[in-house]
Amino acid sequence: MARFIAEMTMSLDGFIALPDDSIGGLFDWYDNGPVAVPTARPDMTWHVTQASAEHLRRTMSTAGALLVGRRIFDLTHGWGGQHPIDCPIVVLSHTIPDGWPRQGVPYTFVTSGFQDAVAAAGKLAGDKDVGLAGPDIIRQALDAGLLAEIRVNLAPWLLGSGIRFFDHLRAAPVKLERTRVIERDGVTHLHFNVLRRPDY
Repeated sequence: MARFIAEMTMSLDGFIALPDDSIGGLFDWYDNGPVAVPTARPDMTWHVTQASAEHLRRTMSTAGALLVGRRIFDLTHGWGGQHPIDCPIVVLSHTIPDGWPRQGVPYTFVTSGFQDAVAAAGKLAGDKDVGLAGPDIIRQALDAGLLAEIRVNLAPWLLGSGIRFFDHLRAAPVKLERTRVIERDGVTHLHFNVLRRPDY
């Protein structure tokens, strides 16, 4: 059965982007080391520290599907039809964007709600992980008691304002169990299990 995992890069004051959706220097750690990590995109190779390379390779090898919101899909322009992680993408959207779906591109658009998108992503992932991208998708998963793990790539930046990783959680407070800390230049990778609440 698939596990649902949230992973994003966050500033020290809790933001994943500035108010205009730009990310400032949050992603500097993807290009601050000697170890090359190829992605599914031929035009994209990350160069990171050895520890960050191991973290990224683990994320990529365990991902069975990604569940993203329409906003993230639009901001990234659908990753040009090929996400850096080579796995199926499920996009939760009110409508299907023009020009989609495309033959040979493993993107599934779900317009019938969050639960149906979760079911579609879980089926595609099989016994691997479903990665969640976007704060609203992650909030809904937390509120529904679906999230198994949170991975925070903590960047040494203070953005001051913008889009928060976690905001307006109906399920809060949520207790977490820290399982792993990887400290390297430009980023600290934090892994937490989400402990189930009695009312889930």
